[in-house]
Amino acid sequence: MYSFEDKEKQLMCEEIAHFFKEEHDLDLGMIGTGRVLDFFQEMLGNRIYNKALEDAKRFFEKYADNMETDYYALYRDVR
Repeated sequence: MYSFEDKEKQLMCEEIAHFFKEEHDLDLGMIGTGRVLDFFQEMLGNRIYNKALEDAKRFFEKYADNMETDYYALYRDVR
């Protein structure tokens, strides 16, 4: 599983703390926000990763189709 750098994790924990304060009027410390981040990373991380791979595959398939069309457009008529 991907491990975030300390700075990234700190910023995400601050965002989580802000969200819980604004939406639920809850004050979460660094341990609480870290546990929330770990939970969602564990629950959603692989799903998001796989979805990103599927999106990239579709993009490159479309790109390859366009490239093949462009390739054949380069041919010149032969008399």
